[in-house]
Amino acid sequence: MSGRSEKVTFPGADGVMLAGRLDWPLGRPRAFALFAHCFTCSKDVFAASRVSQGLAARGFAVLRFDFTGLGASDGEFANANFSSNVADLVAAAAYLGSEHEAPKLLVGHSLGGAAILKAAPEIAEAVAVVTIGAPSDPDHVKHNFDAHLDEIAADGEARVTLGGREFCIKQQFLEDIATQSLTDAVAGMRKALLVMHSPVDDTVSVDNASAIFLAAKHPKRFVSLDNADHLLTRRPDSIYVAKVLSAWATRFLPELDDGLVSPPQGEVVVREAGEGTFPQVVAAGRHRMRADEPEKVGGTDSGPDPYSYLLAGLGACTP
Repeated sequence: MSGRSEKVTFPGADGVMLAGRLDWPLGRPRAFALFAHCFTCSKDVFAASRVSQGLAARGFAVLRFDFTGLGASDGEFANANFSSNVADLVAAAAYLGSEHEAPKLLVGHSLGGAAILKAAPEIAEAVAVVTIGAPSDPDHVKHNFDAHLDEIAADGEARVTLGGREFCIKQQFLEDIATQSLTDAVAGMRKALLVMHSPVDDTVSVDNASAIFLAAKHPKRFVSLDNADHLLTRRPDSIYVAKVLSAWATRFLPELDDGLVSPPQGEVVVREAGEGTFPQVVAAGRHRMRADEPEKVGGTDSGPDPYSYLLAGLGACTP
């Protein structure tokens, strides 16, 4: 199970305030992760929220945020571009490092995956990178507004409908993505890489996954997402992504020391979680559990309260 989900804000690369959500696990995080959402999406799109919460349920604290001009973040989308998205990711990693702990795991979906690959060499503390349905070239997104390219060239901008919403695409955006190359970034990032892609993705073809994989150095791995669609709209697909990538990432992380020694059979050890007045970590043999109080009495509701554990114990021992 995951723990609380906390709203956060922090300054992006250009000083505008970015809105994010930090999904916490129950107990001490195994590591912190940074999630980059898809082109013109938000931190609350299915893929971002479900994968992040799935990682939190497996021990990761995950920061997902809205890029400049999207969702609840400040700034103008029309003035943003691929380079500014990369800079916002670096700023988000710096925020995690200053407030909590720098991210060890970087995850990006679609164009967010391309941005994660570009940002990875600048986030020294990260040891593992994951792309989900990512293009191997940021210029790939241009096909979304092919019909408006002449208008953008003539007028410097155009209003484009993407996913049922209207966005202003400026010439500077096209010029920026045209100059981007991921090959050098991928080859030189010196981090473990997991490439996840669906062979039936009709938005970003699986050939892009092949190009990313071939450019990367070892250790690297490819995982097919079988019949998943590009946006991971089916819950089982996003749950599968979180399960696989969390298991893969732990290979590159140090063992977690929660400060509790496994007690002898028949004994239970309880200590404060260090997250306020009520949260407690419970050790029973090799098992770890979480106890807390409801929000209405001052807790954070990150685990059952002591009375629920008592009733569970009575119920479990009833024949």
